[in-house]
Amino acid sequence: MSQSLASFADLIRSVEHSALHLEMRDVYAVENETDGFEAWKAGHRLNPEDRSSWWRPWLDLVQEVTGTGVAVRRARIVSEPASEYIRYEHSFTFTNVAGGEEVRWLPRRNASDLALPGNDFWLFDGKLVQFNVFDGDGHWVHTDETSDPNVAAFCSTAFEAVWDRAIPHEKYSV
Repeated sequence: MSQSLASFADLIRSVEHSALHLEMRDVYAVENETDGFEAWKAGHRLNPEDRSSWWRPWLDLVQEVTGTGVAVRRARIVSEPASEYIRYEHSFTFTNVAGGEEVRWLPRRNASDLALPGNDFWLFDGKLVQFNVFDGDGHWVHTDETSDPNVAAFCSTAFEAVWDRAIPHEKYSV
């Protein structure tokens, strides 16, 4: 399934309680991040004081949704030492937190005994799962969606297991 930011925005705006996101890759090659990643590699860093320069429209959307009382949590399982991409991602995660997301990091070595799904996912209100399928180079391929209660329960359990072990963003360094 192909999904636009607008359709995702409509979906997350419909959430009543929680939106959970589990990321498990060390490299993403998402087209809208290419310029930012290249600038970061050249030494550019986001200015915490200049909110207008941050990742839009995502942060506005998160702020809107969390402002209604919805919990938006993101957990990232990462290899150590961190890949160049993860170091880039870590450098701007303060913007996610400022937008209202809670973000935690779990070193991959601490996830070996956890049962995890094969793909990154979003879980909405514990009922709807969207798996983000990427190719080996980190390019997004498509999104699979299911409301199968067994899959939702599995993803919820996996996310909470990661969350319980993960390190809050402000305490994690790469």
